Amino acid sequence: MRKHILLPTDFSDNAWIAALYAFKLYEAETCTFYFLHSSIIKGSTKSSMSSKLTRVMTENAKNGLAEVKAKAEQNHANANHQFETILSAYDLKDSLESIIKKQKIDMLIMGTKGATKAEEIIFGSNTVSIIQSVKDCPVLAIPDEFKFEKPEKIAFPTDFNRSYGDELQPLKELASLFDSKIEIVHINKDHDISEAQDYNLDQLKASLKNITHNFHSMPKEGNKERGITDFIEQFDINMLVMINYPHSFIESFMKEPIIKKLGFKSSIPFLVIPG
Repeated sequence: MRKHILLPTDFSDNAWIAALYAFKLYEAETCTFYFLHSSIIKGSTKSSMSSKLTRVMTENAKNGLAEVKAKAEQNHANANHQFETILSAYDLKDSLESIIKKQKIDMLIMGTKGATKAEEIIFGSNTVSIIQSVKDCPVLAIPDEFKFEKPEKIAFPTDFNRSYGDELQPLKELASLFDSKIEIVHINKDHDISEAQDYNLDQLKASLKNITHNFHSMPKEGNKERGITDFIEQFDINMLVMINYPHSFIESFMKEPIIKKLGFKSSIPFLVIPG
């Protein structure tokens, strides 16, 4: 089945590195990659100068997208892959919902910062905003200057406070690409598991029965960011995956804000799946 992958780009090196990661991640899969650029030019004023500026910005954006597409086709040709471009005149965050639905996007893959301070507003701090706002597909954030490595070990922190259903599908599909091992990190103490948590744990085991996985426990107290970072380093983790359930511990992480810290500092790709 063809995958539809959305690649926001500000034409920075970091955006291209995220695209390269996507090409490698789905190297053996049939995919259409959509390069999306948001120029934020909607609502130009009546003055001729503003109209001219709008035309110039639009033309530059179209040329930039054409160059990115040509670069992908020429330097990363793959019979499984097709490349398309989308130019939006709206803010990136405002563009995503309609584009994700229209193109039936399976995964949004983006860099964590842009080429200039202005672009960092869109692709730096706004990465967290996008992770929080996108509800219809997973968001995979790629660290600056990250070189592709097979996600052989995927860390999946959870508190077992939710039942597990279809939201695990993106995690399982990723694991199947490279026969990855899922390292499940329980953020709590073993003796604190309730009956409900124990039931959810059994659900998780059943859902992952065909995928190699291990269970680990991390104390609830203390700095969660440091705990997860230490786990990533200790177990040579290649990707961090979390599910963003409403009113779950990941939401409290955002308020800490651990997601913001991990999104900017993580040395590995960080995938957030909407719950």
